[in-house]
Amino acid sequence: MSTLVAREPRAQSLEFIENAFVVHLQDGRSLTVPIEWFPRLRDATLEQRTRYEFSGHGYGIHWPELDEDISVPGLLGLPD
Repeated sequence: MSTLVAREPRAQSLEFIENAFVVHLQDGRSLTVPIEWFPRLRDATLEQRTRYEFSGHGYGIHWPELDEDISVPGLLGLPD
């Protein structure tokens, strides 16, 4: 029996909590990221923060209105 593991981490969903956001990955992991690391997100309203889209089938997260892009591998300290 073999197990299929994604070679590159992909985002499945995103939520905002107090002072952070949580990226839920397709492989079942969740990353909690301090919002302070991303000044554009920190300074945005909650409504602006929730208007995001996944790029590259979850490889990245993009906020068109805020001109902010975050790569999921970058959040994990992996090369993009």
